Amino acid sequence: MLWIKAFHIVFIASWFAGLFYLPRIFVNLAMVPPESVAERERLLVMGRKLMRFTTLLAVPAIGLGAWLWWGYGIGRGPGNGWMHAKLFVVVLTVAYHHVCGLLLRRFERGENRRPHVWFRWFNEAPVLLMLAAVVLVVVKPF
Repeated sequence: MLWIKAFHIVFIASWFAGLFYLPRIFVNLAMVPPESVAERERLLVMGRKLMRFTTLLAVPAIGLGAWLWWGYGIGRGPGNGWMHAKLFVVVLTVAYHHVCGLLLRRFERGENRRPHVWFRWFNEAPVLLMLAAVVLVVVKPF
């Protein structure tokens, strides 16, 4: 079980690294002047590659978490409300990941209407999600 936990932590940390950086690319894309086609294309390539890589990291992160939950009964029974809250955080993280994909497609189509400041705030969400997940797993407040 320790191997499963170790790999789960590695894939979670890697997935979140992508979720921390992808919106930074959006900040830069939102700031590109219309005449800077090469810069825009370079950032779009970076965004596409990071989105693909981040998605590939999310799959084993979620799969290993499910293995721990179902296979070993972690978080079941009385006094395990923390696990239900953590699963909600996981759902929010998957939703955030999905929204990142939608935003990237908008940039690809040239349809972004949000300013770079909005993306700076959007970039803070995965920090809060990771903080919530870690506190729930380590502290188990309920």
